[in-house]
This record gives sequence, structure tokens and C-alpha cells, in this order.
Amino acid sequence: MAKNDLRGALDLLILKSIAQLGSMHGYGIAMHIERVSDELLNVEEGSLYPALHRMEQNGWVRAEWAVTEASRKAKYYALTAAGKKQLALREKNWEQVVKGVQAILRFA
Repeated sequence: MAKNDLRGALDLLILKSIAQLGSMHGYGIAMHIERVSDELLNVEEGSLYPALHRMEQNGWVRAEWAVTEASRKAKYYALTAAGKKQLALREKNWEQVVKGVQAILRFA
């Protein structure tokens, strides 16, 4: 990951959501992000599922099929130890990105 990379924001949101709520299916992750952000952030399926698949390939999440509250079969994602480390790195990175953006906004 490049230093203070803005592109990692989606990964950060997904990893943090799973860390906060435990094992979740993709739709639940997207709804959590939307709800907690007061509907300011909307994660589209076309971005969410490729990110989850990549995270699974990287070993940051593990996935297993289960039945949802609505009696539908869905893939549930849980954080791995590597995912917890990645979350910590991305949170630190995001804090630096915010500092950089604030500096630019304050520049007169």
C-alpha cells in the first residue's frame, strides 16, 4: 500500500464494519456503512463484492456460507488475524490522510 493512500478507504470501511459487528454478509456490511454514516456513504455492490473477494484472497477475511435472517443463503465474512493487523494499519493511514486534507483545507 502506498503511503497515505486514499484508495484504501473502502477496505477500511469494510474491515471496520466487520470488526464492529462480527461475521456479516455483504448486504449487511453495506447497510451498516450507510446507516452509521447517516446515509452519507453508499457502497455499491460493484465495489463491495470485488473488495470482499480481494480481502478473502489476501487472507484478511474468511468467508463461509450460512442462512440469513430472511432465510436466504449468503456468504458471511469474518475478520482474520491478518485482517485485524490490516485494519490497524489502515486506521493509522486514514488518520494521516485526514491530517493532510485538513492541512490543505486550512491553507490560505
